[in-house]
Amino acid sequence: MNIFDRTGKMALGSRLRFMALNITDEASKIYELYQVEFSPKWFPVFFVLSEDGAKTITEIANEIGHSQPSVTKIIKEMTAAGLVNDNLSSTDKRRNVVGLSEKGSELAVKMIGEQCADIDQAIEGIIGEATYNLWEALAEWEFLLEQKSLLKRVEEQKKLRESKHVVIVPYSSQYRNDFKALNEEWISTYFEMEEAYYKALDNPEEYILSKGGKIFVALYRDEPLGVCALVKMNDPYFDFELAKMAVSPKAQGKNIGWLLGQEIIRAAKELGASNIYLESNTILKPAINLYHKLGFQKVAGHATPYKRCNIQMELKLRDHN
Repeated sequence: MNIFDRTGKMALGSRLRFMALNITDEASKIYELYQVEFSPKWFPVFFVLSEDGAKTITEIANEIGHSQPSVTKIIKEMTAAGLVNDNLSSTDKRRNVVGLSEKGSELAVKMIGEQCADIDQAIEGIIGEATYNLWEALAEWEFLLEQKSLLKRVEEQKKLRESKHVVIVPYSSQYRNDFKALNEEWISTYFEMEEAYYKALDNPEEYILSKGGKIFVALYRDEPLGVCALVKMNDPYFDFELAKMAVSPKAQGKNIGWLLGQEIIRAAKELGASNIYLESNTILKPAINLYHKLGFQKVAGHATPYKRCNIQMELKLRDHN
């Protein structure tokens, strides 16, 4: 159809639904052709019962990938049509077992004989005429979408596109208020501000930069919406700490955390660091996932000045001398 040429791939769902509706309409006429009173939507349930025998609603739903309410509705319709016996005897009274009736079993022999053979041959004919095998392609698409959903793939593309408008720049005094405000906004959303925070937030030049650390600012379309610091540690094992990472809620989903983390790692390597340490809290699942993605692993036993800290992590860059 011309409309799908105009919409492009964003109308994939509509195009598949249009094809499915056409095929379902054809299926109804095919059942009429074989003088079978049957609804196409019943077929998956009917097939499972004819092949496997009596089953529970839950077992059928799991087998065909439908919801239990959907299967329950179909069973009621098939029971009304005399094709299914509901509430069959079971040792477990809590299990609603259903199976084909005598009429349903007779219909199964009729349908899954000549009718199915004719349909298979007709579809094989289409496959032979077509350039691509739709049946095999559908199986491949189903597998790929199980591995990563379409929603997840679109989210990734959205992040990739929007991240092209993000620029990571070194800290300068013009971003002092932004550095404090972004951190205060982020911390206050989940925790209480502690005294230990204010020293670095009020005087980042003195407490971070003058001691050999770095601060980076993420600009999205020239607006500072994310910050992160690489803090020099006075520690026998850890060289630097990834700290004060904060991204404005309105900028989340734009890959800013990932880009800031990458810049911190690059700077630490440039400074000759062996490792990077960080502290966080496990309620911050997106942040923890980000740190894992950046390569950080959980460690334990390091003293912390923060009450909120319940997880410590380290990224090894090279063997510590």
